[in-house]
Amino acid sequence: MIGSVLRAENLHLWRTERHVLKGVDLRVCGGELLQLTGVNGAGKTTLLRALCGLNHLEEGRVFWNEHDVCEDLEGFHASLVYLGHEPPLKPDLSGIENLGFWTGMRRRISRAAINDALIRTGGGEFATRPVRTLSAGQKRRVALAGLLLAAVPLWLLDEPTTNLDSSGQELVAMLLEAHLDAGGLAIAAVHHGLGIAASRLRELNLSA
Repeated sequence: MIGSVLRAENLHLWRTERHVLKGVDLRVCGGELLQLTGVNGAGKTTLLRALCGLNHLEEGRVFWNEHDVCEDLEGFHASLVYLGHEPPLKPDLSGIENLGFWTGMRRRISRAAINDALIRTGGGEFATRPVRTLSAGQKRRVALAGLLLAAVPLWLLDEPTTNLDSSGQELVAMLLEAHLDAGGLAIAAVHHGLGIAASRLRELNLSA
């Protein structure tokens, strides 16, 4: 993961007549976290979804390791994981089954690796229960285990501490620190800081 760089230049996106992204530029390198800040509706989620190709850009380019992502979208997508505001979990499957399905679309994964990831995120105690029976915070912990299992350099996170208590918020900071220590990079839409050291933190305010 060392040496990975995500760069975007002059990103523009409209929602009907509303100009949401207005010439956004950004650059994030391995070992760095970019926090997206701004009022509700400023475009934080829109930018995250645009970076990973879920929202169509009217103008601008995104580069992964200085290559236009449009030249190899499949390769770019294999290098990232996007965790939206709502965890991508199937309600009738257990946490273990969800992670096996989610990660299995990328690579083969062992039950032991899934269990280890759930233990790290505090999800081991309820891992066999159907997700529909879990609280919002418990679902978030299962989804965070998915970040670890993805084993990719780029994390795109939309309010990663949503529905988590204070210990869960500390967990997110620890997971991010470990990811950055390993040379990974992350972009997170936030309403408050994630507790990451200022030396590895950058901020982009979309309200400005």
